[in-house]
Amino acid sequence: MPAFLIADINVKNPETYAKYRSANPDIVNKYGGRYIARGGEVAVLEGDWIPRRTVIIEFPDMAAITAFYNSAEYVALRQIRWESADSRLVALETLPQPILQP
Repeated sequence: MPAFLIADINVKNPETYAKYRSANPDIVNKYGGRYIARGGEVAVLEGDWIPRRTVIIEFPDMAAITAFYNSAEYVALRQIRWESADSRLVALETLPQPILQP
């Protein structure tokens, strides 16, 4: 079942974060991921959440997200993200079948 990695990132050091942003796609691709959204316009419809830079990546399944996140390549790279941004990441598994609306 496909799964999504969703990140809300507040970039504090754009120059350092640029190193992370340029290297991450190769690692994402290696683990079967593909970007769905990356840094586009965000509109808050309800609540007090103030997203900054939102990234959504689709992976084949939760195991692929875990493999990506724990890979030696990403462990080294995420240190750059931690140094240059405040982040929130969640992994979300999709439904086995779409819910049909009446």
